[in-house]
Amino acid sequence: MIMPTPHGDKLKALLQNEKLPNSDRTRIDKALERYHNWIEALRCLPKGNSGIAEAVRLLNDYRLFLDLDVVFDSEDDFLYRQKGQLKLDSTVIEEFLPHLVSLAFPDISKSFSIGPHSCFAALYFTSTIRTSIRSPGAQVRTKNQDFTISKRLYLRASFHPDRAEKVDTLEANLGYLCAECKTNLDKTMFQE
Repeated sequence: MIMPTPHGDKLKALLQNEKLPNSDRTRIDKALERYHNWIEALRCLPKGNSGIAEAVRLLNDYRLFLDLDVVFDSEDDFLYRQKGQLKLDSTVIEEFLPHLVSLAFPDISKSFSIGPHSCFAALYFTSTIRTSIRSPGAQVRTKNQDFTISKRLYLRASFHPDRAEKVDTLEANLGYLCAECKTNLDKTMFQE
């Protein structure tokens, strides 16, 4: 299973950020090195329940390093002030969850997609009395999720029972477990 790398991507992007103080560049370089070691250690863990406790310990060690050694101990306050924008802390969890699930359920990726996806949120129809002679105008509304255990869903909608003509064909991921990995939840997130 190919694992998503949102945290690694954020660290690499941060090194390209012109606003990053020079004094913090070595911290981010060190964080990137520690990140690669963390991911490699997660990949080497035994599958099944025996690897879960060690995975959580590795997560806690990495987060403590990131929060204290990289952000809090920085002489500049750029990393601390921009913590919400940089999303370094929330992407750690976002990247960890697929590893955790694959340890607990080694064969799950054979049947499900694991990781960030846009998932089914609602089905609605855009047809009106005037336009109902065509297709029903079926539309799917989706929501981006930071972590999902999901499966691809295929839908067909028609006014004809055999669905032979004027058919709306839709695709979406159906999320069985969806998680938003956020440090702060915006009030608009509660509306969805």
